[in-house]
Amino acid sequence: MKAQRGGFVIGLIVGLLLGLALALAVALYVTKVPVPFVNKVPQRGADQDAAEVERNKNWDPNAPLSNKAPSRSTPGSAPAPVAVPTGPKPAPAANTAAPAPAPAPARVGESPADVAPKSTKPGADPFIYFVQVGAFAKPEDAEQQRAKLAMLGYSAKVTEREQSGRTMYRVRLGPYPMREEAESTQAKLQSGGETAALVRVER
Repeated sequence: MKAQRGGFVIGLIVGLLLGLALALAVALYVTKVPVPFVNKVPQRGADQDAAEVERNKNWDPNAPLSNKAPSRSTPGSAPAPVAVPTGPKPAPAANTAAPAPAPAPARVGESPADVAPKSTKPGADPFIYFVQVGAFAKPEDAEQQRAKLAMLGYSAKVTEREQSGRTMYRVRLGPYPMREEAESTQAKLQSGGETAALVRVER
């Protein structure tokens, strides 16, 4: 019984020692044998790394989009000179446009577009005349003024006109073919306390 127990212990120890020796041999073999797919990659040198850095400095991502080849300048080189055209400079074009004549001053209550220039033609009067009795921003104010004139016996009209970016409502009497008639109506309205302005329009 004791002999069997001693033989089992010896066999166990011998087996452990053989296992350790086998493991040690495998470990030594693995460390000395080159690892696959690792040592097959060629090693890069310092010159190759410097050349790669230089290429990355001058890399232009938009180079395929342009027709011009990308310029690769070496360190320390001066930029290429730019040709400057020589010769006399062209003289600036003279401004031959004549200044526009200044518009005639407008009367009170009328816009500059209503004032026509004086005609140099002798004979018949080239204008017709209106008597303007106010210009209002609200149409109800213009209608109120027209009703007031109607009570005084005058037949007035309300017209719209765009002036300085706003719509104005003008109350006018006329048209009068003769200036004297318009001036007479203007004088009557002014004597009654109304503000009236003479407006002439080219026929």
